[in-house]
Amino acid sequence: LDKSKLLTLCQQFVEGPSDVCLRLSLSVSFVDCGRGKVWFQAGDASDFRVSEDGMVYALRRLSLVGKGNAVEVVYARDLQSKQVKPSDATLTQQVPEILFPWRSVVVRGDGTLRRVKRDWVIPPINVPENSRGQFPEELVRIRSDRDKNRMLRYSVTGPGADQPPTGIFIINPISGQLSVTKPLDREHISNFHLRAHAVDLNGNQVENPIDIVINVIDQNDNRPEFTHTVFNGSVPEGSKPGSFVMTVTAVDKDDPKTANGMLRYKIASQNPQSPSSNMFTINNKTGDIITVAAGLDREKVTQYTLIIMATDMEGNPTYGLSNTATTVIRVTDVNDNPPEFTTDTFFGEVHENRVNVIVANLTVTDKDQPHTSAWSAVYRIIAGDPTGRFSIPMDPTTNEGLLTVVKPVDFELSRSFMLTVEAENEVPLARGIHLPRQSTATVSVRILDINESPEFSPNPKSIKLEEGLPAGSLLTTFTAQDPDRFMRQTVRYSKMYDPANWLEIDPVNGRISTIAVLDRESPYVKNSLYNVTFMASDNGIPPASGTGTLQMYLLDINDNAPHVFPPEVEMCERPDPNAINITASDPDLTPNAGPFSFELAGRPSDVRRNWTLNRLNGEYTQLRLRIGYLASGNYEVPIMITDSGNLPMSNTSYLRVKVCQCDHHGDCVDMERIIAAGLGTGAIIAILICIIILLVLVLLFVMWMKRRDKERQAKQLLIDPEDDVRDNILKYDEEGGGEEDQDYDLSQLQQPDALEPECVKVGIRRLDERPLHHEHQYPLRSAAPHPGDIGDFIHEGLKAADNDPTAPPYDSLLVFDYEGSGSTAGSLSSLYSSSSCGDQDYDYLGDWGPRFRKLADLYGGSDD
Repeated sequence: LDKSKLLTLCQQFVEGPSDVCLRLSLSVSFVDCGRGKVWFQAGDASDFRVSEDGMVYALRRLSLVGKGNAVEVVYARDLQSKQVKPSDATLTQQVPEILFPWRSVVVRGDGTLRRVKRDWVIPPINVPENSRGQFPEELVRIRSDRDKNRMLRYSVTGPGADQPPTGIFIINPISGQLSVTKPLDREHISNFHLRAHAVDLNGNQVENPIDIVINVIDQNDNRPEFTHTVFNGSVPEGSKPGSFVMTVTAVDKDDPKTANGMLRYKIASQNPQSPSSNMFTINNKTGDIITVAAGLDREKVTQYTLIIMATDMEGNPTYGLSNTATTVIRVTDVNDNPPEFTTDTFFGEVHENRVNVIVANLTVTDKDQPHTSAWSAVYRIIAGDPTGRFSIPMDPTTNEGLLTVVKPVDFELSRSFMLTVEAENEVPLARGIHLPRQSTATVSVRILDINESPEFSPNPKSIKLEEGLPAGSLLTTFTAQDPDRFMRQTVRYSKMYDPANWLEIDPVNGRISTIAVLDRESPYVKNSLYNVTFMASDNGIPPASGTGTLQMYLLDINDNAPHVFPPEVEMCERPDPNAINITASDPDLTPNAGPFSFELAGRPSDVRRNWTLNRLNGEYTQLRLRIGYLASGNYEVPIMITDSGNLPMSNTSYLRVKVCQCDHHGDCVDMERIIAAGLGTGAIIAILICIIILLVLVLLFVMWMKRRDKERQAKQLLIDPEDDVRDNILKYDEEGGGEEDQDYDLSQLQQPDALEPECVKVGIRRLDERPLHHEHQYPLRSAAPHPGDIGDFIHEGLKAADNDPTAPPYDSLLVFDYEGSGSTAGSLSSLYSSSSCGDQDYDYLGDWGPRFRKLADLYGGSDD
């Protein structure tokens, strides 16, 4: 028996005097002398079990009260020799002890006695977590040897006692018994640091505080937890056994230094189980997953799903706690499948002379992952196209090769092509894989004939000839050839572009002749070149036509006389200097142009009398005024100019000289200069008329604005500010004498019979008013008038008012008639609101605003 592991007490509870059940754990092992693996078995299988590493576990609560020690037999079996060796494991009851951390001893010195105090260090107290015992549960008793002579009180302080979390540990103040009050959780707090105190009844410290360390012993109460529910990894297809794939990780909250927190990994299942049920293995300690078998093929299995199990207790399936996670391993693609053509031979056809036309679609199959570089094909023509007339771009969607014509193909030269095409991937094939025969195919391309346009040769055609050729002159023959050698067709010619209309072409033989004189100085000739375009058409079905350009380089001849340049000059009446430099212009080229000779014409006679020419060089001469003064006006000076051609040409050209008044700078200042600048008399008059019209319009607008302002001012004078029509009561007019008349006799509007005597109020009369009770001559109206006489009554009243000598010459209060009493309609006056004036108060109308104040004055005003 290995003595170093024998009787290692761990996590045990033994029933002692306090009848506390304790769990016992031993560690035993046998020395096998290196002969093989040893298997352990407990003799009493109902009470104990032995793990593979020799740990002895109690399977139930044990009670050794009154028994002292117990002996358990452990058997060791050699798996090779089948030999069995028994051994005894002795179980000893652990009795709770009483600690005396404070101890005093007597020491003799020099014949005297003195007590020396010595403090002990209490070893750590181990308390298992998750205890199910009865609480409070006693741990240890602390005493001082001084409690024999006097009463002491014990206490503990620190986290777990009087500091958060409080109340976990308590101590009996008299006996010093330290107890725990609740189950402990190592994952929450792994140890506690307390201090024990001893004081007398007066609170005086008797002993120095002693540190107490309580370690919480771990129990396997936490399952392993994976860091992820699903782990994702990848491995290239075709990987060799032993290739690293990925790592899975789990954690256990239990103590990692004990078996409770020591994890072991294993693969619980693999899906699919193809080509083998054990394609992967896992390192049981690190969690590294590696391949263990060959045959990973993405084209067959794209991914594997593994269930990984993590178990604590070093992987013990019986006593360890387990948990699982899912691992998804994706098999990534490598280029292990070359592209293969779907057929050995492809066929296509294309019309001749066509470019950028797809001839055939080349299809391939590739088992690699689509739309990757290992799947995308690259096509090459390895034979049959030495001139590079075809190319094969790839369609990225379908991976097809598009055989395309990139250069024109002539049916008359090649009627068909036989191409050899090879397909490869964008990336090289994996090691050990080669292109099969199916990666090469043949493409047969047939060329279709079409009616091609006749072609001029050469095109353009250049000829040189002198200008001035007469009409009907034969220039050259410009013909076209029909490329369709296997078609018998007739070619006809016509003219397409001849801006000067100088040439014509024979429609049958293509002979070109002139129909007008050729002129190099024509505006249609640029740099002595004249271009004419002709068209050749065949009679094919459908007809085809081609064009050709004839370039004629015209040689110059002396066919143009020189002219004076500039044609018009200016000169002051008194020129200083009195000379002007002039030259000549000739459209011909050298030597048919300059140098020139200049000479004044003999007529009229005053030309030589007023002017003279002085030669400067072959290109310029100087015109001078012989006299000192010349009146303002326009003069024409005839000058005969001769060029230097082989047959010289002369011309009398008239130089227009404008003589004008000049300022001190020598510039013309008269109106004629303005006219010469481009403004005639009519234009100047029109400008002046426009200016006058604009001034008149501005004046009329100003007058209209002033009149409008006056109308606004007059309208504002007529309108009373209180008569603003916006949200106000309108007061139109008063039929009275003037604004100073504010008092009225309203009794005239009431029925006299209905008025009380005290209500008759006599208002202030104006001088233009008629007496209130005069003898009037107005017509009387009956008490019961008929509707038919209303109009007559109104006219009669109006006539009587006009003839009334007492009526004022302007509007005033006018009484037409009293209609009498007894009217069934009652009073029509809205002003008569009461039968008595004394009991009616109209002052409240003043509170309604300024519009009702005047009404209040009319009704409620005093006599004055």
